[in-house]
Amino acid sequence: MATQRKTRVRFRERAELLDFLLEVSAITTETLDLDRLLENVANIVRQVIPHELFAILLYSEKQQGLAIRYALGHRDEVVKNLVVRLDEGITGIAAATKQPVRVGNVRDDQRYLNALDAVESELAVPMLARQKLVGVLDVQSTTADAFSAQDQTLLQLIAARVGSAIDNARLHRRVERQNKTQRTLAAMSREFSSILNLDALLVKVARSVRTLINYDAFIVLRVDEDEKLMKSLFSQRYDQKVQLASLPLGHGLTGAAAQSRKPVLAKDTSADARYIESHPGIRSEVAIPLIVKDRVIGVMDLESERVGYFTEDHVRTLSLIAPSIAIAIENARLYEELEKRERAIQEDLEAAHKLQEIMMPREAPPLMGLDVGIRMKPARLVSGDIFDFFEYTDDHAMLAFGDSSGKGAAAALYGAMVSGLLRAAAPRRRSPAQLLRALNETLMERQVPARYMTLLVMLWQARERRFLMSNAGSTTPLVCRGGHILQPHASGVPVGLLENIDYDETPFEAEAGDVFVLYSDGVQDQLNPAGEEYGRRRL
Repeated sequence: MATQRKTRVRFRERAELLDFLLEVSAITTETLDLDRLLENVANIVRQVIPHELFAILLYSEKQQGLAIRYALGHRDEVVKNLVVRLDEGITGIAAATKQPVRVGNVRDDQRYLNALDAVESELAVPMLARQKLVGVLDVQSTTADAFSAQDQTLLQLIAARVGSAIDNARLHRRVERQNKTQRTLAAMSREFSSILNLDALLVKVARSVRTLINYDAFIVLRVDEDEKLMKSLFSQRYDQKVQLASLPLGHGLTGAAAQSRKPVLAKDTSADARYIESHPGIRSEVAIPLIVKDRVIGVMDLESERVGYFTEDHVRTLSLIAPSIAIAIENARLYEELEKRERAIQEDLEAAHKLQEIMMPREAPPLMGLDVGIRMKPARLVSGDIFDFFEYTDDHAMLAFGDSSGKGAAAALYGAMVSGLLRAAAPRRRSPAQLLRALNETLMERQVPARYMTLLVMLWQARERRFLMSNAGSTTPLVCRGGHILQPHASGVPVGLLENIDYDETPFEAEAGDVFVLYSDGVQDQLNPAGEEYGRRRL
């Protein structure tokens, strides 16, 4: 009682009370740091109202109750775990009615929640801001009737000023959290867009989301429209990957999110008929559809073992990041699909390369009067270039050298077809001009669009040391003779390009020591590190 009299003496003068309230206002507005603010409030109350136990309880929409945010004298387990509903306890009644509650003997009041056996009296005063509940200031004493009407009024005056300060601090913290979230989301988007490996991306997404929102389980499902299923791309529980069975499209909370194209929030899974258990012990869940170009490609799902853990704020945060995640997943999926196709194409090309090596002569046959060397190195795995040798019963032999239009597999296939036709026709025709005409007629009958072949056919007459050449648009050979370069003239239209074409035959008399060089355009086109073509001059 002596302490209470001291309190009343302090504010005997109205001016003293005003000075104190100004001090309260100054202390509560000097910082937006919530922890520091609550500590300041505790110090203020301790100066003017004696007590053994003190608590500042803040209202939580997520928990739908009061949680202790700052406490003195209370047990740690109470501070950590206590959530007071608005219809229970002295603090709950004060919050629900938005009126102070003063109890002189808590043993006679059924509303009292036992915080400490020695407590005899309690005073709870609500804190309001903008006419909304912020929380409750609560003081308890081991002395009966410890708190007077004047203490109640004084605590109300403090609460009136503290409520707005706490509301501002919480608003500031919310804004800071939102700003941090925005920065984090921007950083996440940049990181996600740079990861093209789907498994690595999903691991990164799971970790990044946890920095914003904690969870007990994290799932990403893919929508398979063909099979009408939702298939698990990624599932994690307690940081351990788990395998989940596929769900029929439209089933469960994730199915509802995919079907409605909207987030689905289940604060209590046991009360939601749509819930299908994927992990045991889950009590709340939030499912966010992943949409790319107006198409739902999947669902991101977070689960918690706590009832009511996820909030509308969580939904908003996840909805902000979902488009970036969806685009990144789709890009990674397309990249993997492209890689798979490229691997298949590569395997086909390697098989075609081996087949082409078998089809082409590996070495030249022994030809009377000639030493022949050959080498083929395609710029790609397969090439449209062909060359072949056809020996006759006497001293004559035919050499063919050509190049399909275009590059790659299509050119190689066309070259293979021409090579086959050439091998079929050459034994029956010893005239280069007749051979080219017959080949051209056959190709024109087949009518392969936008395809033709340049081809040089040379009949070697060993006893006469003479070449008889017919040219269908190919480069004629370079002839080295006595330190000089000769280039026989022979021209003509590529085979497979125009109908009814006749070809000329040009003789060339060879001499001992002549070197004939037949080459494809790939030799001249080859680039050095400086980007310069090898060119005809170097050749």
